[in-house]
Amino acid sequence: MARQEIRQGGARYPPPATSEPFWPVQLTILVAIALQLLLPQKLNAGPHWLIPSLEGVLLIGMFFATPRELEGEHPVRRTMAIGLTAFVSAANVYSLAALTHFLLHSKVSNGQELIAAGVLIWLTNFLIFGLWYWELDRGGPGKRAAGIDGPPDFLFPQMSDDTIEPRDWRPKLIDYLYVSLTNATAFSPTDTMPLTGLAKTVMGFQSLVSLVTIGLIVSRAVNILSG
Repeated sequence: MARQEIRQGGARYPPPATSEPFWPVQLTILVAIALQLLLPQKLNAGPHWLIPSLEGVLLIGMFFATPRELEGEHPVRRTMAIGLTAFVSAANVYSLAALTHFLLHSKVSNGQELIAAGVLIWLTNFLIFGLWYWELDRGGPGKRAAGIDGPPDFLFPQMSDDTIEPRDWRPKLIDYLYVSLTNATAFSPTDTMPLTGLAKTVMGFQSLVSLVTIGLIVSRAVNILSG
């Protein structure tokens, strides 16, 4: 039976079970893969089509292993989702490292290409870390949908004041994407605070990737264009 706790203000934790559609997650992953396809060949590990194709195969497998609505824990889906998210993350970090190396050790003449590559890497970073937060918070989306949430990894404003949202409020994918967006632009938490060591570590790593992307690559490309 789901553990029920009463916190200040009378709101229950965890909230009652609520299903969540899975198609927004699949769409987010698909967009992240499409962004990688737009990167220049020299920033990819191996042939241009290799990593996006492998990611696409994993995405198709996850599609068949997942119901249209998440209503409970699905170990196969979660394993595939975490593996795919980690794979896209690794590919994006590789592209960032390759672009940084290219900037520091090669003569750069095409500033527009660098700006475009930096934007694509930053956008992928924003999307993929939103998926990380969605996948990791409270034990995962399956446990949240089943109403057996683990301890929260993030403190959302709605959790502090139950007059803002209904008392059975639970974060959805859009909430985690917003957390990722604000962390990627401010390089720190804004209205949502990390509570656990895992959440702090993941948010810190995202901030580092975003800072390097914006500070080193995009600013360098702008300098090249203005030079």
